[in-house]
Amino acid sequence: MYQAGEFIVYGTSGVCKVEAVGKSPFEGEEGKLYYTLTPVAGTETIYLPVDSPVYTRPVITRAQAERLIAAIPSIEEDHFTSHSLRMSTEHYQTVLRSHDCRELVQLIKAVYAKSRRSGRRVSQIDQRYRKRAEELLHGELAVALGIPIDEVQPYISRSISEAAAETPKA
Repeated sequence: MYQAGEFIVYGTSGVCKVEAVGKSPFEGEEGKLYYTLTPVAGTETIYLPVDSPVYTRPVITRAQAERLIAAIPSIEEDHFTSHSLRMSTEHYQTVLRSHDCRELVQLIKAVYAKSRRSGRRVSQIDQRYRKRAEELLHGELAVALGIPIDEVQPYISRSISEAAAETPKA
């Protein structure tokens, strides 16, 4: 069970702060415990039954976030390809529902690579899912690293550049 003050990944809502754990805010459910969640990128309040089947997990640690960022240059892009809108959408939704930071990086890298290869804009579907993957990934990295979400991309770029500068040239 999560405690008030913890940050968790909740379904596809992304990172949420557990504000409280307590009695149900709804009539007729007096004996049920609920989490009161506030998304880090949003203003709504979410009431989640403690025994909900919706996916939740703790946010990655700072050390895990730093290892992930260091690995980004070596993480291969997602190699899924399809001309079917339905199959692409299903694949992207599966990646988002995996709640796996590494898979989010693969999706993001794949869409950017597709854009570079074709030399033109990628589809709206590709753009939408890349943006959502970035929101989920950056939200979690921001919390893990203790920085504002708008500083995550510069932090990643800086970390990768510094690592590349430290690597001896062959």
